[in-house]
Amino acid sequence: MAEFTHQPVLPAEVIKYLNPQPGEVILDGTIGLGGHAALIAQRLGASGVLFGIDQDENALLIARHRLAGFPGRLILRHGNFHALASFLAAESIPAVDGILLDLGVSSLQLDSGERGFSYQHDALLDMRMNPAQEFTAADLVNTYSLYDLTRVIRDYGEERWAERIARFIVEHRKKAPIRTTGELVAVIKAAIPAAARREGPHPARRTFQALRIAVNRELEVLQEGLEQGIACLKPHGRIVVISFHSLEDRIVKHTFKQKAQACRCPSNLPVCQCGGRPEIKILTPRPVIPTNEEIAENPRSRSAKLRAAYKLV
Repeated sequence: MAEFTHQPVLPAEVIKYLNPQPGEVILDGTIGLGGHAALIAQRLGASGVLFGIDQDENALLIARHRLAGFPGRLILRHGNFHALASFLAAESIPAVDGILLDLGVSSLQLDSGERGFSYQHDALLDMRMNPAQEFTAADLVNTYSLYDLTRVIRDYGEERWAERIARFIVEHRKKAPIRTTGELVAVIKAAIPAAARREGPHPARRTFQALRIAVNRELEVLQEGLEQGIACLKPHGRIVVISFHSLEDRIVKHTFKQKAQACRCPSNLPVCQCGGRPEIKILTPRPVIPTNEEIAENPRSRSAKLRAAYKLV
């Protein structure tokens, strides 16, 4: 089996807030190469249950190999964490003690140039986290209208040159479809003025992020996964989420804040009518970020933000 180097992000902080104990049931909804899962497994013992979900079957194979020494019950399932409730129900697990969602793209996907996630490798324009999915980044780039391309690049990539990049893509594909990452990078570089390309990150970084989010419906499944995850926690169960860009963090922050409120009535009502109770208590008033030392050792952690909460009822 091929070896992939993988450093889990914020490992000490994940263990601190997830606080796995012997005999507990912990769900890792984005198990990837098993970096965080291996740390969790050390604390669950022979009576514990570790449930891992991932969209990439190759990642599951590597995670299974990495966790081979876990003495407890290991359950690995291929799919997306937005369906975690049905995965748990299929195993007759009514609720869990902890949930981890690490929303970053795994090292397996980034370092495998042929997967088409990276602007630094020339490959087919793919970007599917689940290779069984039919819709690819090439489909998006070559079929979306100018309006929809602009919206995706602007909203998901927070790219100031979104409309110009979209227009250059539409003009280029009139002559020939854009099939590879290299072709797309060339179009993006042509679209962004030279002066704007001299500073900041790679000119294709934001557009590639936007396409990846859209192809994999990352923001939609995050919202669904958070809702299901909180519902599937036992009382005093913990949920830990690591996000890597502001759009994800905004969804996590808003969802946690909403679930931590008692009253859900419209703001114009003078007296509470719903009699609501908070579902969770937020453990991280501000997001936890990596130290300078971690960023130096693992540059991919630089944009990570961790938020955590525990279930009240």
